[in-house]
Amino acid sequence: MTDAPALSLQIATTVHHRVHTVTVRMDSVGWVVSGTKHLVTPGGGHRYPSGRVFVLPRGAQWEIVNDPAPQGRYVARLLCFAPGLVEQFHRQFGQFSAVPPVQGCAGLAAGADFQDCFVRAMAALESETSSQAVREHRALEVLLLLAEAGIVFAPPGELGWAERVRRLVGASPQADWTLERIAAAFATSASTLQRRLAQEGESVSQCLRDVRLETGLVLLQSSTLQVSEVAARCGYGSHSRFSAAFRERFGFAPSHLRP
Repeated sequence: MTDAPALSLQIATTVHHRVHTVTVRMDSVGWVVSGTKHLVTPGGGHRYPSGRVFVLPRGAQWEIVNDPAPQGRYVARLLCFAPGLVEQFHRQFGQFSAVPPVQGCAGLAAGADFQDCFVRAMAALESETSSQAVREHRALEVLLLLAEAGIVFAPPGELGWAERVRRLVGASPQADWTLERIAAAFATSASTLQRRLAQEGESVSQCLRDVRLETGLVLLQSSTLQVSEVAARCGYGSHSRFSAAFRERFGFAPSHLRP
């Protein structure tokens, strides 16, 4: 497996915000260090205060509220697992094959064992000197600890074309992606790629927009970059165009996270 086995992020903000309809792209586990996370649907919701762990399977959709109260700052540490690592987990730990995969979301307490395991995984993933084998091992430890608590992600199926496009673009969202360039990366024609995406109800322009705006949301939540720099890193030459698209997609202006 040549890709990173998992991604490590820290989301931090002092601003209460509600994000409209987030689609979870990778199997993820987050540890709320301070503040409160709410996952909301029309039928109800789930609350994760500090000290709780939330687990989100790929494909789930939620309205997400990140609330700094009661500590005054929302901080969550997040691991997002690549499909290849989840597949490797199922090959290596077949004893959990009978455990029903998590649907929608799940939660558990961030006990001492979990915190130690989670911190080791984050350190390995963020280290420039850790080998690929160590990174995989540490990330698998987190999946194993979750499985022993009865929480297992579903084995990944074959990636659809929209997901393949999103993964390609996600590696460099600021690049000048065109239909022809993306098709060439998959050694196919532009018309064939369009047809395959249309069969999934998707298009290249929609995939590009999703990746760029979702990347922008992560950068705004996990860095101190100015909105103009975030826009540039997401492939938007115009601050105002980025802000308008971001507001339409997520329900608030990017400047809201830069008080």
